[in-house]
Amino acid sequence: MKKTILLVVMLTLVAFVSGAIAQQKPAPAAPASTAPAKVKLEKFMGEIKSVDAMGKSIVVTGRGKAGEKTFVVTDDTKITKGKAAIKFEDLKAGAHVHIGYKTEMDKNLAATIQTYAPKAHPKEI
Repeated sequence: MKKTILLVVMLTLVAFVSGAIAQQKPAPAAPASTAPAKVKLEKFMGEIKSVDAMGKSIVVTGRGKAGEKTFVVTDDTKITKGKAAIKFEDLKAGAHVHIGYKTEMDKNLAATIQTYAPKAHPKEI
């Protein structure tokens, strides 16, 4: 009789433990990041030498020893003059620009283009 009671108690215990384990929810997985990892942009500053409307690119002559670089403008490129957004067609040779870009497959892809007026040099007296 003691063995039967012990067997019933053990089976009941196993049934409760297995039920409790089955009801436990697995730990939630870390949420997948929907935002792409931020890419650190390189910066270049200079004067637009030429604008290629067909190839949607610009050639910029840098200050000092920076040389000359060609930048491809995409639909995602943010182009501004001051705080106002402008279009690619508004970029002209001679304009001074700050460019934030990344390099992919040997191409400089412009992420941001900011046009600005150059600072006037003080006149000598």
